[in-house]
Order: sequence, then structure tokens, then C-alpha cells
Amino acid sequence: MNHLAQGLHGSNPLLNIGIFAAFVVVTLVVVLRASRSSRSAADFYAAGRAFSGPQNGIAIAGDYLSAASFLGIVGAIALYGYDGFLYSIGFLVAWLVALLLVAELLRNTGKYTMGDVLAFRMRQRPVRAAAATSTLAVSFFYLLAQMAGAGVLVSLLLGVTSGTGQAAVIAVVGVIMIVYVLVGGMKGTTWVQIIKAVLLISGAAVMTLWTFGKFGFDLSGLLQSAVDRAGEAGENLLNPGAKYGKSETSKLDFLSLGLALVLGTAGLPHVLMRFYTVPTAKEARRSVVWAIWLIGLFYLFSLVLGYGAGAIVGPEAIKSAPGASNSAAPLLAQALGGPVLLGFIAAVAFATILAVVAGLTITASASFAHDIYANVIKKGEVEDKRAEVRVARITAVVIGLVAIVGGILARNQNVAFLVALAFAVAASANLPTILYSLFWKRFNTSGALWSIYGGLTTTVVLIVFSPAVSGGSESMLPNADFAWFPLQNPGLVSIPLSFFFGWLGTVLSREHDADKYAEMEVRSLTGAGAERAVAH
Repeated sequence: MNHLAQGLHGSNPLLNIGIFAAFVVVTLVVVLRASRSSRSAADFYAAGRAFSGPQNGIAIAGDYLSAASFLGIVGAIALYGYDGFLYSIGFLVAWLVALLLVAELLRNTGKYTMGDVLAFRMRQRPVRAAAATSTLAVSFFYLLAQMAGAGVLVSLLLGVTSGTGQAAVIAVVGVIMIVYVLVGGMKGTTWVQIIKAVLLISGAAVMTLWTFGKFGFDLSGLLQSAVDRAGEAGENLLNPGAKYGKSETSKLDFLSLGLALVLGTAGLPHVLMRFYTVPTAKEARRSVVWAIWLIGLFYLFSLVLGYGAGAIVGPEAIKSAPGASNSAAPLLAQALGGPVLLGFIAAVAFATILAVVAGLTITASASFAHDIYANVIKKGEVEDKRAEVRVARITAVVIGLVAIVGGILARNQNVAFLVALAFAVAASANLPTILYSLFWKRFNTSGALWSIYGGLTTTVVLIVFSPAVSGGSESMLPNADFAWFPLQNPGLVSIPLSFFFGWLGTVLSREHDADKYAEMEVRSLTGAGAERAVAH
């Protein structure tokens, strides 16, 4: 990572830190105000179910549009054009799966976590333990990616070159995130995500209009300039294949990645938990529609920003800058508006990491406290709900500290690899189990355990023995080679296998509760009984 040894030329680290500090102060004030009404478990886990559909939709966009979305996709489009934009398509289409198959039914059936839905018609303790294990695994890998991203951003935008300096900034990000979660619970975290989404989409909109204006608001002129600037490689920018068309394996790799992205979103625990912060299933559906519009708009902006960076900054300058493709958006901001716009974009990128990390932390801590502590250890007999919230807060601190240590260790690792792993695990371990639970009458405890543990194990094993970890110059361990699985992302194999495990575990077990499924079906489709269950 020697190319990160110096900050971005022309950047003003003090200005960047000042704008970021202003964001932290404003959001901490908001979190403190929100904490005044955070008393019960429903307040801490689900923000008292007090957010409207549009508010929750903006928060979902804030939770979903991570630093990888902003820096990574703009950079991928700048360097690879058409193939880079395919990431955006995968991330956006995923929301149709969430809208049509998951959002409303989950809100009707569950209470606080994914484990509530799975345990509704099955044996509570083993299923909740499995759901919490999967939630913690996905959250941990996603947290690592965000923390590692923070390390890259620090080098890129603040000129912090030493390993100790990067570690210190990752620790600061982690501590601020722990404070958000401890003080504000889900309500405070949601407001942080709303503020961050507004800032990110507004900043992207300003940059998009500015970039478009440079080319007379002519998309063809912008695309042609990007092609001309790229020289011999220019023609590939407008056609598929620049990144994923070089061999049959790379085409399969893209199919596998696309499958993980499209199916992974509906299984991401921190996204699923957002559906419980609204009062009704109708609001849950509205929130996903709002999220689709906002996320879709942002990805359209990323198309202009990516090609704009290619045309104005140029691919050579992007590749040679610290952070390589991740520097495309900051370099474009600097070219358009100098150090001030660069400072704003830097602060927004940091805010993005903070908001996503806070959402992941509260999801993981809620899953442990509600599923493991309250329902597995205490067997559902927690007399004082404040004790459960206390366990959630302690868990949040532990998860925060683990994320800080993991982020420091992973700061030089491949961030995209860690994100892809989280999506692959979510698509393999969580989604098949959720869909089977909601739609298959015969599904039972054995099938759920086979699907979750089988999907989780298969995904992790295939990634460990893939080119993402060893055997190549861009692998996590470039000097080792134990890769026998040819694809970087295991989704193409692990997702169908997880569905198969769920089916096999079900048919091998005689357990079957038709009455409980009928009750779940009525509740998931109508919401009847859901509010009563929440009030308990």
C-alpha cells in the first residue's frame, strides 16, 4: 500500500478534519436529543416504531449507500465504464427482491430481529442461535470492510501516512460509532443515517450538475470526452467486457458477483432491521419505495460522476493517485471546486462510514441481546426489559472494540473482497431461510439449521480457497497459493447449495406444524396480531 504514502495533492487536511468535526458535533447533538425518549427495548431496538415510511426510506438509503458505493462505483465507472456501472445495477435491482418478497411480510411477522421471523413457527432456541450467528458473521465482515475503508480514506484525504496514525483514526471512528449506539439507540442511529443520506445525495447532485454543465448538459459529449481521454482503451468504456469479459471464468465471476449483490441485500441484517422502525407494514413498503428512488437517483449520479472523472481528471491520474480508483470522486471534486468541495466530499465519505458502522453495530448487538441472551440463555423469561437493553449496550461496546481491532488489522486488505463476502454470506445463509420460512408450508427447524449453517460454512470455505484470498497479485495473501475454487465470489455455487440444504434438512425431518404456518401466513399477509405481539 505504498501508493497511499502521501495524501491527495492539493488537499487541505485541516479543512477536511474541520468539516468532518462539524458533522460529528451536529449529529451528536441530534443523537443526544433523540436519546431523551429512548427508554424501552422497543425504543432502543426499533426507535419506538415512530418513523414514517419516507423518513425510514431516507435512513435505509443512508444505511445502504456505503463508502464502497460512493468511492468504489465512481472509480469503477471512471476506469471500466460499462462494467463499472453494472455494480450499480446489481445493487439497485436487489431492492426489488426486498420490496416484493421481504419488506412487508417481515414487518408483519417479526418484532426486532431476523430471528423473530425464523423462530415464529420453529423451535426457538436452536433457530435463534443460528440466526444470531449468521447476523454476527455478516455484520462482522461488513464492519471490517467499512473500517478498512476508513483507513484508506485517511491516507487519501488527510495525508496520514503512518500505520499508527491510520490505526488512531480508525479507533476514533469506532469510538464515535459506539457513542452513537450507546446514547441514541436505533432512534439516534436513524437520524444520523438520515442526515448522512441527505448530505451524500445533495453533494453528489451538486457535483453531477457541475460536471454536466462543463459539457453543456450533453450526455453524448460527456461520454465522448471520457472515451477520448482514455486513449486506446477508450472504446471499451462504452461496451461490456472491459473488466469482466476477458475470459469465460471472468464472465462466470461477474454472474456470481451479480447474484450475490441482487440476492444479498434482502438478507442483510442491518437492512432487514430497518423494517421494524415503522408503525405498520404499509409504511415498511413505502420506505422501500422511497429507498429505491433515492438509491436509483444516486446511482444515476454515479454514472455521470464516473464518466466525468474519466473525462476531466483522466484514467492515468486516477490510477497514479493514492487509493487508485477510490480517488476518482475526490479528484473530481478537487478539479471542480478546489479544496472546499474536496473537504466536503471527504467529510461526507467519513460520515458515510460512521452511519453504516453504527447501523451494523446496533443490529449485531440487538441480535445477540434479543436472540441469544433473552431467548436462548434466559429462555424468553426476561422480567426486566432494561436488563436486555443493558446487555445490548455492553454487546455494542464489545462489537465496537472488535471492529476497531479488526479494522486496524484489515486496513491494508481488499475492501471489495470483504464487502462481497458479507453479501455472499447474507445471500447464502439468510435469504433462503427467510423465503422458505415465509412461503413453504413444509419448512421446519431442521431445514432452517441446515440452510443457515450450510450456507455460512460453504460461503466461507469457498472464499478462503478462492483467488480473492491467495494465488494472485491482488489477493489478500499474494505470496501464498492454495486457491482451488476458480471464482472470486462464491454466490453462484453457495446460494443454490444453501437452498438445497434447506430443502434436504426439511425432508429428512418429520417435524411439521401446519397450524403454526397457517397463523404465520395470515399474519405475514394481513398484519393481524402483529401489533399485539409487539406490545408484549
